[in-house]
Amino acid sequence: MSTFPPTLLDAMRDVNALLQGGDLRLAHDQLATIVEENPGCVEALRLLAGTRQACGDIATAEALLRKALALDPNWTPTLATLGELLLNGGRSSEAEPMLRRAAQRLPRAALVLARHYNDQQRPAEALALVAPMCADGQVDAELATQHVAALAALGRQDEAVAFYRRLVEASPGNLAATHAMAIALDAAGRPAEAEHVASHVLARGHRTAAAHFTHARSLIALGDFDRAEAALRDGLQLEPRRADAHSHLARLVWMRSGDRAQTTATLDQALQTFPRDDALWAAKAAILQGAGDARNAYACLATQAAQAQAAPALLVRAGLAALEFDPATARTLAERALRMSSSSAARSLLTAALLGIGDARSALDQCEILLAGAPDDQYLIALQTTAWRLLGDARHLAFCDYAQLALPQQLQAPAPWLDLASFLADLKRSLERLHDPHGHPLLFQSLRHGTETTDDLARNADPVIQALFQAFDTPIRNYLAHIGHGSDPLRRRNDGSYRFNGSWSVRLRATGYHNNHVHPRGWISSAFYVDLPDNMAASNHDGCLAFGEPGIATTPALPTRHVIRPEQGMLVLFPSYFWHGTVPFTSEQTRLTVAFDVLPDLRREHA
Repeated sequence: MSTFPPTLLDAMRDVNALLQGGDLRLAHDQLATIVEENPGCVEALRLLAGTRQACGDIATAEALLRKALALDPNWTPTLATLGELLLNGGRSSEAEPMLRRAAQRLPRAALVLARHYNDQQRPAEALALVAPMCADGQVDAELATQHVAALAALGRQDEAVAFYRRLVEASPGNLAATHAMAIALDAAGRPAEAEHVASHVLARGHRTAAAHFTHARSLIALGDFDRAEAALRDGLQLEPRRADAHSHLARLVWMRSGDRAQTTATLDQALQTFPRDDALWAAKAAILQGAGDARNAYACLATQAAQAQAAPALLVRAGLAALEFDPATARTLAERALRMSSSSAARSLLTAALLGIGDARSALDQCEILLAGAPDDQYLIALQTTAWRLLGDARHLAFCDYAQLALPQQLQAPAPWLDLASFLADLKRSLERLHDPHGHPLLFQSLRHGTETTDDLARNADPVIQALFQAFDTPIRNYLAHIGHGSDPLRRRNDGSYRFNGSWSVRLRATGYHNNHVHPRGWISSAFYVDLPDNMAASNHDGCLAFGEPGIATTPALPTRHVIRPEQGMLVLFPSYFWHGTVPFTSEQTRLTVAFDVLPDLRREHA
């Protein structure tokens, strides 16, 4: 792009100052004047497009960007901005080539594309994009997060730690690289080390919002919730519009208080300062819905969603809340979002809403489009099998053969324990130390009236817990042999290998239960019963593991199809796409379980 003449340069500086100050309206008006007087100014066209996009006028923004690109096809900022706009609109086939070109010169474009690849469960492509940049020392926290996420999705967390450790050893004063190592340690389930490194980074003066966030995540995994809350608040002082930090803070306040007003208080303050920030409003709606208040979650977005130029992401977030009590409204919102954006999130919402209003045939059509791009997404498979069930399609019985595919097995006591009862007694003591005795359920989780641990148990250093996960090996391998091989979503991934992909413990109190749900990024899921109330042996289904009733509304409603009565020491393995939940129970005693997901172990390809 040619150099600006002095008068134009001064005008562009004024515009940049207005944009940084948040005065979009005046910036837009000045940019419109600049473009009228300088129709060949590519950067002015790009910035004008940004102001139109911020006002929700996506069509005009795209037209301006394409005009700028026609004037200078190699101006990287235009490629990146248009690529990101198209990506946000769900037009990934058009967006990805632009972002790949821009990523060669612009880290922001690489970040956007890597995040897209990871979100679409394409970690190998994300890794190929960002690994060379990170190896060159470009270790911005957001880029490092995507690099680590890609390696973690491939089961190569320890490789991420080793990568950043080498960078730090080569450049000990590079605090950005040290922060990246803390991110890698956190992803590898090594929170004590991550906390130590993050504390060091902060103490050395690298006091960024991202560093505080990494520190907070490690503290949460360690169960040090008070210090984690303080770290999140410190980060939000620096970056009050950081939606993920607000969500994590809300989780902690909810665990401590169980009070919705306290939970959203900090976020509400940010919204007073930034009332037009859709991401903050969406975060608040998600928090309210996670706390069990879908109607107010919808209400807090209803005004923005009613606007003709409402962003597709905001329409989807409002639709997810409406889906719980009004699938017809959710359908309308999804269709509006899809008219502006062919995003998978909008199509997924539409699919669920169509099941809610009883149009299973249309839902199946939408679902098949989604599965073509994400064949291992367990939530999409669950929607597909639900549509088949509503249509009476025999494929439902093949995919959801509960008696065959939900397999209970009795665990064998690991050495050196002589019997299962003594092992379970020791395991109960170890797990109860990890549960907050006065805590509330985690936000965004399926359980009600109970608590859930925050650390990845498979990486816990407690020798009793380590013995448990070693003892799981035999039943998992038995299950892989039991299901065999085939072309369906469960069997086609069975190459005889596995790795743990998240593990936790749940303790339910009286009237406790799990809402029906699936594990979208799993493959095989589980329930292991450590301690059960005495009355669980009764003839009714209280406290039982129930399969088949969808966690979304359907017309007609679909009942449970299969029930397994828990026993202490029993491990149940089943496909992650099975709708499953826990029937409420009444007892003064608690119900203590461990659960995990496993994935095929792709690390063997990189050994």
